[in-house]
Amino acid sequence: MTRPTGPPSSASAASTPIREQPTPTNVLSLFAGAGGLELGLERAGMTVVGQVERDPYCLSVLTRNWPEVPKHDDATTAVEWWRRTVRPRVDLVAAGFPCQPFSLGGFQRGVEDERWLWPAVERVLRALRPRFCLLENVSALHRDPVAFGWVLRDLHALGFDAEWTLLRASDVGAPHLRERLILLAYAQGEHGFARYLLEQGRDGRSPLATGGLPSLDAAALRLAQDQWLAREPRVDRLVDGVPAQVDRLRLAGNAVVPQLAEHIGRVIMGGLAA
Repeated sequence: MTRPTGPPSSASAASTPIREQPTPTNVLSLFAGAGGLELGLERAGMTVVGQVERDPYCLSVLTRNWPEVPKHDDATTAVEWWRRTVRPRVDLVAAGFPCQPFSLGGFQRGVEDERWLWPAVERVLRALRPRFCLLENVSALHRDPVAFGWVLRDLHALGFDAEWTLLRASDVGAPHLRERLILLAYAQGEHGFARYLLEQGRDGRSPLATGGLPSLDAAALRLAQDQWLAREPRVDRLVDGVPAQVDRLRLAGNAVVPQLAEHIGRVIMGGLAA
């Protein structure tokens, strides 16, 4: 069916209801890495309109997979870059900001670490005022009262409510845990949307939690894990197509499982469509 280009006739206007075309849900990704969050959100029906990433190899991956999307290499100057020209509206800011200040494999210096870059995310949120913010980090972040309290305090000051949970790659069939903190912030009380989106399910948890994921019985979960492992190359825990060079190993080690982002994206899109 072709969308009409002109105004309807008086007869058709009286008899045929006019349906509004759905507007895209636009995503700006900070600390984009290899684009795992973007891939999942796109699968859920969202549109990536900007990516910020400083690592040269990650940028090459993003350029290959999203050649049409504008890119920038510094989250601390992302606001100036975004305002430099006419840009589309940003509905959701996604940010997997550096996990090294909290990772068990590091020194866990928290907010004293120079890689504590949440303030750069807050600056983008303050300037662009999206409806949603999706944060991803290692689970240790929410056990750091100073850092996590800082994030929640800033979100509240910006007019957001927030819901968070811990999700694992194995929740979507991967044969490894890769537990991550997922936080979804949303504009307070916007048309009641937030309350609908995050209402509790039968198990007492919100759709963001593991209970909101499509369930797999034991046999189906084992099959999914076997299929996942069958696609891996000779380097343990790397998906097929990622050679064993150092930059690729580092990228894969920091990557987000897209299926988790897709789940969160479908939760959001489902709420918008209701």
